[in-house]
Amino acid sequence: MKKLSIFLLILFSLSTSLAYGGEGHGHTHEQTGPISSSEAGNKALDVVMKAVIKEKVPESWAQIKPATIEQKTYDQGPEWVVTFNNTEIENKEKQTLYVFLSLTGHFLAVNFTGN
Repeated sequence: MKKLSIFLLILFSLSTSLAYGGEGHGHTHEQTGPISSSEAGNKALDVVMKAVIKEKVPESWAQIKPATIEQKTYDQGPEWVVTFNNTEIENKEKQTLYVFLSLTGHFLAVNFTGN
C-alpha cells in the first residue's frame, strides 16, 4: 500500500507539472513586434481580397496594388495606412480605399474616407 501511495503521488506530481507552460510564451502564434512596410502592404492586400470575396467592394479591387504605405499617428497612436487607387470606379469618392493596421499588423479598419 505504501508503494502504491508513493507511485500515485509521483504520478500526480508529474502530471500537474506538465499542465503549467513554460515562461515567456503565450498561446498565440502572431507576431508581437512591428511589421515592415512590405508586410503591411501584404496584409492590406489580404484585407482588400476579403472585402472582394464578401462583396463589400467590386471585383476590380482584387487587381489593385497598394498606391502608398505609410505610418501615420492618430490620437490612439501610430498606425499603418495603406491606400489603394482604383480608377475603374466611376464615383470619385469611392476610388481610394484606405486600410488601417496596427504597427504589429492587426486589422483596424477599412474605408473610403481615410478617417
